[in-house]
Amino acid sequence: MTLTLPKAELHLHLEGAMTPDLVRLFAARNGIEIADGLYDENDRYIWSDFPQFLDSFDGASSVIRTRRDYSDLTCQYLVEQAKIGALYVELFCSPSHAAMQGLSFDDHLLAVADGIDRAFRQSGIIGRIVMTCVRHLGPDKAIDVARDTVACKHPYIVGFGMGGNESLFTQKDFYPAYKIAADGGLGCTTHAGEVLGPESVWDAIDHLPVDRIGHGVRSIEDEKLVVELAKRGIVLEVCPGSNIALSVYPDYASHPLRRLYDAGVKVTLGSDDPPFFHTTLADEYQRAHDLFGFSEDELRGITRTAINAAYVDADTKASLLARV
Repeated sequence: MTLTLPKAELHLHLEGAMTPDLVRLFAARNGIEIADGLYDENDRYIWSDFPQFLDSFDGASSVIRTRRDYSDLTCQYLVEQAKIGALYVELFCSPSHAAMQGLSFDDHLLAVADGIDRAFRQSGIIGRIVMTCVRHLGPDKAIDVARDTVACKHPYIVGFGMGGNESLFTQKDFYPAYKIAADGGLGCTTHAGEVLGPESVWDAIDHLPVDRIGHGVRSIEDEKLVVELAKRGIVLEVCPGSNIALSVYPDYASHPLRRLYDAGVKVTLGSDDPPFFHTTLADEYQRAHDLFGFSEDELRGITRTAINAAYVDADTKASLLARV
């Protein structure tokens, strides 16, 4: 059932889509030796806690060195999602990560855009870009990313977001960067309520011009916050597989996806960093059906929620909704 169901994804870190196959491919053509212990004989990345996950993520993405690499990564991910019914994906793209591999803002952007075009020609899937700053690099660096993002005016860039270590700085510290992005016409989202509790979500919705929250699941710990999210129509980009892998919750039975939905909070489904968390977008929809009791109609509704919350232009949004 869920393989044919129309899907849309709003929470996917591009480097986090690196499969071990791609690591080997990029390493070979870039003449890079892969570090020992990155993944096991079953091609499962090896890590046991959040800091080790970040090390694993950095180890895998370190083999990305060229525009061709970013284009191939983008194209492969999108085409694979089209095969399982995805109509639309917003890719979280980090110019700061690309810079660490020696790629300029423009080289990174144009490579991802090329991958989006290739995937569309091959499969009809539509991809767009949410440029992200990295929280632990600080508010000043975030301002630089926001300025570059707004200045380039590329039509595929539709939003601005923030990932990285939630325990450093506050959401409010990043208001100057977010103001630049919002004033430039970009939709805004931020990670909150994953590692930290409801206070991080309050910090975001009270101080940043956001209408979406990455994860946000720990909002369930504050009844007033749940009511506020529902009242404001703020959308949570929920990634259950990621939450279980990172021990935000011990098991699916304790995950609040269904409770948030039943409380009137708008939710979507995302895979976050799928090969690292041993999940896929198809898995997330299947689990929502099998473990959380979502009907096919409810899952179609979640896809519609994602498309309505997407930062893509109105005409594209209307054509996508017509396909759901």
